Amino acid sequence: MKNKDYWVAYGFLAPWLVGLFVFSLFPIVASLYLSFTSYDMLNPPVWGGLDNYRDIFTDKQFYQSLKVTLTYVLCGVPFELAFALLLAIVLNHSLSKAVNVYRGIYYIPSLIGGSVSVALLWRQIFGSEGLINDMLALLGVTGTSWIANPKTALITIIILKVWQFGSPMVIFLAGLKQIPKEMYEAAAIDGAGRRQSFFRVTLPLLSPVILFNLIMQLIGSFQAFTPAYIISGGSGGPVNSTLFYTLYLYQQGFQNYQMGVASAMAWILLLLIATFSGAAFWTSRRWVHYME
Repeated sequence: MKNKDYWVAYGFLAPWLVGLFVFSLFPIVASLYLSFTSYDMLNPPVWGGLDNYRDIFTDKQFYQSLKVTLTYVLCGVPFELAFALLLAIVLNHSLSKAVNVYRGIYYIPSLIGGSVSVALLWRQIFGSEGLINDMLALLGVTGTSWIANPKTALITIIILKVWQFGSPMVIFLAGLKQIPKEMYEAAAIDGAGRRQSFFRVTLPLLSPVILFNLIMQLIGSFQAFTPAYIISGGSGGPVNSTLFYTLYLYQQGFQNYQMGVASAMAWILLLLIATFSGAAFWTSRRWVHYME
């Protein structure tokens, strides 16, 4: 502590440390405490033990929001990663001089896909008088209001999720660039075709990148809020078909003023994300071991 260099280092780190403790660690600890209390933001929190958790696990809306979110995650993430990997492979083998332009164009949806403006645009595209129905009308097909239909509302948001494939695509592309060409040459000498080279060379060597993208997309999908809030108007409709977990958490905390329940839901979400991330890591290790 007598060394001035340490003080200089801590001086430069001070803004980040203040942000870490004030805006991250303190809210985390505070939310854990509030999850065991009855708190409406207007009165002091009252300790209630496990009451919030008991109320949550007996709430039908909670299970509906969980079902919608799991459907969104289990359908959206695999399609998004598969589409991103496919385009990454195409761009990796492309000889076009404009390949860098294509990479930039494909990456744009990841930058703007989670914005309010895109969600509003998506709501218009899939509306009763939107672009999708106009295109169907040219084919002589009468469309419906995709957003207002409980059977298709969630599908439109999943399509928006898949559309944001740019970020994992760029990461896949970087991973593909790191695979030595000698590996493919050796596989070709052994008589391996494109399909065998993909499953025996590309996928095993790309598995760390796939795992990284999978975990990042899982975390982001469980935290999805803006599309469901904007497209459904904050209600989670129609008939709770787009009631995402985060949207229901928001309703409990900032519309019903049950911050204790909202805090408990946040910790359940944390455990849910940790469980799925751990399952993805375990499955990845098993898969790599099987491929070897």
